[in-house]
Amino acid sequence: MTQLGNDAVLVERRGHVMIVTINRPEARNAVNRFVHEGVGDALAAADADPEVRCVIVTGAGDKSFCAGADLVALSRGESLAPDDRAKQAWGFAGLVSHAVSTPVIAAVNGHALGGGLEITLACDLAVAVDTAQFGLPEPKRGLFAAAGGVFRLPDQLPRKIAMEMILTGEPISAQRALELGLVNALAPAGQVVDAALALAEKIVANAPLSVQASKRMAQGIVEGAVPHEAAAWKQNRAETAIVFTSEDSREGPLAFAQKRAPVWKAK
Repeated sequence: MTQLGNDAVLVERRGHVMIVTINRPEARNAVNRFVHEGVGDALAAADADPEVRCVIVTGAGDKSFCAGADLVALSRGESLAPDDRAKQAWGFAGLVSHAVSTPVIAAVNGHALGGGLEITLACDLAVAVDTAQFGLPEPKRGLFAAAGGVFRLPDQLPRKIAMEMILTGEPISAQRALELGLVNALAPAGQVVDAALALAEKIVANAPLSVQASKRMAQGIVEGAVPHEAAAWKQNRAETAIVFTSEDSREGPLAFAQKRAPVWKAK
C-alpha cells in the first residue's frame, strides 16, 4: 500500500485493480483538500496507466463511507480544494466532476450522507455494507447538495423517490437503495471491499479498450468532460452563490452545533 502525497488517502494495487481509501476515520472520512488531491491524483494516475483497469473507492473504518465536507476545516477558513486550478476542476473530493475512462466502483463501507452519497452517484457501480444509509440531509442545515446530488439523484432513481429524498433530507436504507438500483449489491460488515473486488474482476477480465469506450459512450464522456452535464453545473454554481451566502446557511450549522431546531428566515 502506498500513499499519494499525504496520509489522507491510501492507494493499493491488486492486480489490475486500484483501491483508493479515504483515510480519515477519526473525521468520518470527511473531505478536506488533502482528500480531494489524493483521490483526484489517484484517478488521474489510474487513467494514465494501462495496467489499471478498474478503481475502487472506499473509506477507512466502519462508521462512515464519507461524511461529506470537512466542516471543521471550513470553520477554520480552509479551502476543501487544492490551489491548482486543474485539480479544482475535478470537483468535490477530486471525483464528482472527474470524468475518467477507467470504471470506478464505490465500496460504501458505512453511511453515505451528503457528499458521501454524491461520491456514490459519481461512481459507475456501487457495493454497500448492508447497514449503510444513503441521503442528502443538506436542506436540514440550510444548504443543498451542490456536488451533483440534486441533479444526479433524479437521473439514477425514480424521480418521485429522488425528490422525496432531496426535499425532506431523509435517508433510505441500504436494502431500499438496492431495490431502487442505487447500488449493485450489498455485503456484510467487513466484506464490502471484497465484494467490490469480485465485481471489479468481472470488469478487468474484459478487453480494456472495449470497457473504456463503452463507459465513455454510456456516460457521455468526451475528451475528459461530460458535455450534457454542463448546463446543470452552471445552474448549480448560480444556486450555490444564492443559498450558501444566505442567513439560513449560517443558521443551519449553528443550530446543529447548538443542538436546537433551526429558525429559518428564507433569506
